[in-house]
Amino acid sequence: MARKATTGRAKAAAKARKPARAAKGAPANLYAHGMARIAICAPRMTPADPARNAEEILKGARAADKARAALALFPELCVTGYAIDDLLLQDALLAGAEAAVQKIVAASAKLFPVLIIGAPLACGPALYNTAIVIHRGKILGLVPKIYLPNYREFYEKRHFAAGDEATAKHLAYAGQTAPFGTDLFFGASDLAGFTFHVEVCEDLWAAIPPSVYGAFAGANILCNLSASNALIGKAEERNVLADGQSRKCAAAYLYAASGAGESTTDLAWDGHLVAFELGRKLAESERYGEEAQFIIADIDLDRLRLERLRTPTFRDGAARYRDEVSAMRRVEFSLSPPLRENIPLERAVSRFPFVPDDAARLDELCEEAYNIQVQGLVTRMRAAKINRPVIGISGGLDSTQALLVAARACDLMKLPRKNIIAVTMPGFATSEGTKSNAHALMRGLGVTAREIDITPAAKQMLGDIGHPYSAGRDVYDVTFENVQAGLRTDYLFRIANHEGGLVIGTGDLSELALGWCTYGVGDHMSHYNVNASVPKTLIQHLIRWCAASGDYDAATKKTLLAILATEISPELVPAKNGKIQSTEASIGPYELADFALFYLTRYGLRPSKVLFLAEHAWSDASKGAWPPNISEAKKREFSSAEIRKWLHLFLYRFFAISQFKRSAIPNGPKIVSGGSLSPRGDWRAPSDSSPDAWLAELDAELGVKRR
Repeated sequence: MARKATTGRAKAAAKARKPARAAKGAPANLYAHGMARIAICAPRMTPADPARNAEEILKGARAADKARAALALFPELCVTGYAIDDLLLQDALLAGAEAAVQKIVAASAKLFPVLIIGAPLACGPALYNTAIVIHRGKILGLVPKIYLPNYREFYEKRHFAAGDEATAKHLAYAGQTAPFGTDLFFGASDLAGFTFHVEVCEDLWAAIPPSVYGAFAGANILCNLSASNALIGKAEERNVLADGQSRKCAAAYLYAASGAGESTTDLAWDGHLVAFELGRKLAESERYGEEAQFIIADIDLDRLRLERLRTPTFRDGAARYRDEVSAMRRVEFSLSPPLRENIPLERAVSRFPFVPDDAARLDELCEEAYNIQVQGLVTRMRAAKINRPVIGISGGLDSTQALLVAARACDLMKLPRKNIIAVTMPGFATSEGTKSNAHALMRGLGVTAREIDITPAAKQMLGDIGHPYSAGRDVYDVTFENVQAGLRTDYLFRIANHEGGLVIGTGDLSELALGWCTYGVGDHMSHYNVNASVPKTLIQHLIRWCAASGDYDAATKKTLLAILATEISPELVPAKNGKIQSTEASIGPYELADFALFYLTRYGLRPSKVLFLAEHAWSDASKGAWPPNISEAKKREFSSAEIRKWLHLFLYRFFAISQFKRSAIPNGPKIVSGGSLSPRGDWRAPSDSSPDAWLAELDAELGVKRR
């Protein structure tokens, strides 16, 4: 049961790294929630025509401005065209390119985004393949390409010098003097985390790309201007490299390749644009379009910053390359994010962060999770030299999944399923439906089935302790509930003693997060818990996946589907007016609980950010993707008031009243990333902490005054 929040004044969450926020009542704005929109553009090019190309680049820049993107990335040498060979050494072309850049710089004064374009740039006796970073009428920096491909179809060393050979630190170009070099990265002074590094095409193919040093220096967004001709399989290669760099550098990686209009004398171009964040593909363009290509993606700057905070390997890398990192120069600028505008999030936010929306990925994840559970149990049984699993079966989701795992474990160990002692223990509120499902499941799986009615023992205990129920009063308090939970655990452990067995736990990750279990008994305690790292929203899909596997007969499959259709209930309190005890009526929808659990434990996001994402994901059932096999009736949506109510309760239960239970949980295999709440795994916290910092941050976002 939820308790009232403790009184006392709590300070708001730390402001040091918190982005500027919109005023109360302002429209939804992603920039006010630690995010930034980026655009990637592949304008239609004309080889060796800088003036025309400048117009095309400005079309993309204005589209990015209209989308309120903070950054617009263009391809390599987009001002002149990439595949123009010796024309790059013509003075008229170089002068035309500089004039075109000057025009783009002037036009940028009225545009919001930072523009990153590519042009050839002469410095002394050398010509450099250069990325030019522009913002609000100013050239912020000039970054030359380091690695020049000179193999297969590329001959860049014929025209260009390697950027790291340059000695100049500043350069006069297009009417301005700007920082020049491969040691630059860029950061906004007024949007926390909006920092980026620029590299050019082949730089990504190097064993240690320059963006590694940029990331270590503090760049969260890594940008690649590329030409990158089309070849069979090359798009996949680009994706693998960009994906991997975003993972290794805990960053977003943006890639822009040349497209329509480039010279096709010997090569073809596909205009491949793609954005990754921590290995997740946020956006990707069509390829081989006849016209300019344009994509946008919303980058979660908070997520990147927090991922680096919790990854010692990243910090260690920065320390080992301290000389290179300390040599990096930060170019700071004022972005002036438009916080008062309505800029809603366009990023896809999964309703079920533990459950993929894609059918193939969900099938793969379910198979992986199931095998981890099975392998964990097999290993524990062999180590303990025990071949008799003992498990309580309620007819609910969690015990069903645990029994499926136990059955498969026995199969792998060449043990008869009769070795599994499955016990259903009806009590005061057990319904005929769940009881019949429990028996049908045990019968279908061929295990040893037992039934023990705990009602007489429960009445005896309630009478022994003088509980009002024993005097005929309808008092259904926590004592009434926990007497039943405790007795069930007592029976299971004593059966295990008697039979030489191992008690298999059934409690899931979501229940541990909410503290929805009785300490020391029931779902909290066992010899080994196969479900401890599986959230409730995933368990439902695991059972459905097992039902569809073809491993069970029609009757058993029907039973599994019937269990999935049953309302989640602890069945500890008798039904009232025909209405059974509802778990979600007390602790909220598991969909919202698992959503909050993921973002709070995996990334450590502020509650206001979790609220922002949840409202985006759950406010309209008709928008966004749903995992497969969810019925229309279960495609729920929640109002802002509902989301706020249940998030507030989750924060209180998770941070204030549940940790002491998580600090003493049995062994069990870790299954989902960021999901294990075992103190031996992902999550360590004091049992007597206060929730006030989290509640205060959420209340401040909602304009609620706290006493």
